[in-house]
Amino acid sequence: MTTELTAPHPAAPAVAGHRWRWIALAVILTAEVMDLLDVLVTNLAGPAIRANLGGSPTVIQWIGAGYTLAMAVGLVTGGRLGDLYGRRRMFLVGVLGFTAASVACALAGSPGTLIAARVAQGLLGALLLPQGLGLIKEMFPPEQLAAAFGAFGPVMGISAVGGPILAGWLVDADLAGTGWRAIFLINVPLGLLAALGAARFLPASRPGHATRLDLPGVALLSVAVFLLVHPLVQGRELGWPWWSFAMLAGAAVVLAVFARYEQRRQRAGRDPLVVPALFRRRAFTGGLVAGLAFFTALAGFSLVFSLYLQLGLGWSPLRAGLAGVPQALGMVAAFVLAGAGLARRLGRRLIHLGLVVVLAGVAGMLLTLTLAGSDVTPWRITPALLAVGFGMGLVMAPFFDIVLSGVEEAETGSASGTLTAVQQLGGALGVALLGTVFFDGLTDSVSHAVRVTLLAELGLLLVTVAGAFLLPRRAREGADGGH
Repeated sequence: MTTELTAPHPAAPAVAGHRWRWIALAVILTAEVMDLLDVLVTNLAGPAIRANLGGSPTVIQWIGAGYTLAMAVGLVTGGRLGDLYGRRRMFLVGVLGFTAASVACALAGSPGTLIAARVAQGLLGALLLPQGLGLIKEMFPPEQLAAAFGAFGPVMGISAVGGPILAGWLVDADLAGTGWRAIFLINVPLGLLAALGAARFLPASRPGHATRLDLPGVALLSVAVFLLVHPLVQGRELGWPWWSFAMLAGAAVVLAVFARYEQRRQRAGRDPLVVPALFRRRAFTGGLVAGLAFFTALAGFSLVFSLYLQLGLGWSPLRAGLAGVPQALGMVAAFVLAGAGLARRLGRRLIHLGLVVVLAGVAGMLLTLTLAGSDVTPWRITPALLAVGFGMGLVMAPFFDIVLSGVEEAETGSASGTLTAVQQLGGALGVALLGTVFFDGLTDSVSHAVRVTLLAELGLLLVTVAGAFLLPRRAREGADGGH
């Protein structure tokens, strides 16, 4: 799920704008909704999928992690493919491929097949989503860009509220015997509608400055993130064998090789996947640390909360989806408040304020579950969920703008792509790391598992607090790297 709602620096769009730009924006938003739904609904449907297809608890983790990992390593390259071959063309390939991969998910007869289809979805999503941001900059005149990007907030908010409810209803209703498979089939009409709209309303122009692909860099980064995530997911189930620790150490080695390769590539005059100079900027490195910890916490909380309600309390998918509505509503309210000028006035302080609210919400959830035991009701957890969602929205609203304000203008494209990829990597790590903590705690009890996981969540949020102190004080401040 990409949540970067800030408008990157305009790349000289046409003054008059594209004739069908508002209809085209609706097409792009449809693709964004498909991505968001596929993150949200699989967290909710995980127990039902495993009950039908079989496999160990790690199946639930891989269904989410496979998607976000593939998207994380493919996002920057996906954007450059649009520069090379045309954004509309790559949008069409991405949306049709994503739709086909969704059908493959719905038809999967084994856990391995489903996970492979989810990886395909992630790769095609990485091709699809970057084209939308580039097309918006291309289609809209400067004075309308803010309104165009502002449309993302309400649409994503409605999807965040309605997606889990729809998924829960589809799983419970078991329409025509489809059960959980229906959550992937809803992408078919959405994808076909987006493809038809793209063919008719998206502009066919191609940017004039295409960059070369860094395929060796993509390969090295892919190996590194696989070496990192695989042992986190599988190690617990297999008793943490020696090779799991060897893979974690190998991830660090491959990342070092990747960094060295990117430096050599840039010195040779070729385009690196990630501009090495970014890592010498305090704002950017602080943003990476804070962002990775925060998005790991965000994704892990979503998964573990859903698992607790269904596996621990025995709630149906629909009831679990409805129980998560307060968190989504809190996030939407925070985005609205931040967009009304709060982010501009408070800057970095809004991130810290949001983190304090999230910490209070997670601590409140921990206290509520400890005191209530098995007597948990939706109303008892509503205040904590509202606080968690509201605080997360306050953090996310200004985050990308503030981090990107600490890099040079020429580095913004690479920095933006890297931050979005880190957001997706955080999603994968959240599912892998906090999912593993939760399932490991099940050896005692579900109540113990969720309490231990919430303590780990608090730790990740404290890391985010520390990393946020490295950020510039305000957006668009410190473009020279200063603070």
